[in-house]
Amino acid sequence: MTGCGSTAVTNAVRCVPPQNKPTAAEINTCRPFLTATLDRLENLRVIVTLGRIAHDSTVRTLGGRVTAHPFGHGATTEIDGLTIVSSYHCSRYNTNTGRLTPEMFARVFETVRERLQ
Repeated sequence: MTGCGSTAVTNAVRCVPPQNKPTAAEINTCRPFLTATLDRLENLRVIVTLGRIAHDSTVRTLGGRVTAHPFGHGATTEIDGLTIVSSYHCSRYNTNTGRLTPEMFARVFETVRERLQ
């Protein structure tokens, strides 16, 4: 494979709210930070979202409608030339309960690799 790639990790919500459950107002307040981060990534082609909150906030940040780009583990969608690949959040709860297995998480990044080739 040729070319130069880069990776970035960011949050849809920049603070840890009580019980780690952000309100809609907190998510909306943080969206400009997500927008600024995505705007700085000049060669961005694929975004991995970890959990529904990140997925929905990313869709809205890119000007999409959540109903047109529904969340689902391993689901992909396109907005303005960018691919979004969604995953369940890799929280301890999701991994301990088996909702998200290492194999499921690895498959998300295999999808990303396929999209970048």
